[in-house]
Amino acid sequence: MHDPSDPIELVTRALAAYDELVALAEEVEDEWSYVQDLAGAWRAELERAGAEAAPGAAAAIDRLADEVTGITDPHRAIDWLSTYPQAVLLALGVDPWAAA
Repeated sequence: MHDPSDPIELVTRALAAYDELVALAEEVEDEWSYVQDLAGAWRAELERAGAEAAPGAAAAIDRLADEVTGITDPHRAIDWLSTYPQAVLLALGVDPWAAA
């Protein structure tokens, strides 16, 4: 059965939005290595996110994904490469500063 608040499903949805963000950021050729390093580190943290989701996590992650979808500037996408995962981890009830 599909459970939109299941932590695994939340992380899967969050990673799908993150992949879109990374793809947009990769358009900035001069920052490609930086983008790959940052994306790899935060992707790993998201994949290791806790087994339980905080109350309201589904709504927060959906809202964050909507914000990412609205980003069209590759440079702005680079700005969000660390902001987005930190916000997702907070929504899941994980301290992003302890994770990083």
